[in-house]
Amino acid sequence: MWAKLSADMVAPKERFDWYNDVVASSLVPVSLTSDQSADFRCEASVLDLGAAQVSAHTYGQLRSRRTSALIRRSDPEQFQLGLMVRGGMWMSQHGGGDALVGPGDMILWDTSKQWEAATRAGDATMEAVILQMPRDALPLRAGRVDGLFGRRIGGESGMGAVLARFMSSLRPHGAECAPQELRGLGSVAVDLAAAVLAQRVDAYGELPAEARACALRERIDAFIEHNLGDPALTPGLIAAAHGISVRALHLLFRDQPQSVAATVRHRRLERCRSDLARPELAARSVRDIAARWCFSSAPVFGRSFREAYGTSPGAFRREAARAPGR
Repeated sequence: MWAKLSADMVAPKERFDWYNDVVASSLVPVSLTSDQSADFRCEASVLDLGAAQVSAHTYGQLRSRRTSALIRRSDPEQFQLGLMVRGGMWMSQHGGGDALVGPGDMILWDTSKQWEAATRAGDATMEAVILQMPRDALPLRAGRVDGLFGRRIGGESGMGAVLARFMSSLRPHGAECAPQELRGLGSVAVDLAAAVLAQRVDAYGELPAEARACALRERIDAFIEHNLGDPALTPGLIAAAHGISVRALHLLFRDQPQSVAATVRHRRLERCRSDLARPELAARSVRDIAARWCFSSAPVFGRSFREAYGTSPGAFRREAARAPGR
């Protein structure tokens, strides 16, 4: 589960030094400076995924440097991939030029190489999620991604968007997972990161078949999530959208907890349940909400909802309306 590290119990004048220690222990030792060090606002959380680690950070204006002396002092030999959630940062590493990244962007660095980074001027608060992977966990030849260090990796479309969505989802949902599930997520995180980086250096074909299959499943998962309101969302449409046969699609999901069709049905039921609990949709009928998520038959929807949640849609809605705070 997330191990939360909060500066709330630290005296304001000591918070910047406290955060410096947190970064050194959870990421890697760096030299930090800030014009706000007298009243620095910060928070960090760490989630162990077995094959990888994820940390979430909220912090103020600062500048960081990783020097050769700090590398000699401690080097976990990791690739670290940062996703900016709020605010922006500038970074330079390995002579790759300067990169400025903003919300939704990602950037890769190597803990064994010097870097310099700074928060974007004018941003009072930064939020970032950082994926940490041992270098030897990435199934690509040594040196293959060196040209990506310190460069912006877009998270607005394609595999970059899939990886950014995955990393963002760990913040609210990681704590819900059992240890075994978290280890599985660690493997998924490494495979997705490998797929994104391999695409950037035209080396996707070098990835093991398992890593390519994992990345494709995540792309399909994101496609399903985005198109749940489309009545035409069938295995045939999903397969065609990803350039594979329906048989290949079913084989891809053979070892997953649910088939493709069951996944679509479950996600639609989840959307219906969420809408039934929303006060602002209280005037909409159960039938309308079911139809919004492609259940054309009220009896079929009612039966499916009861099988999934152990109660009828109407009873669930009434119970949600009586919940505290409503």
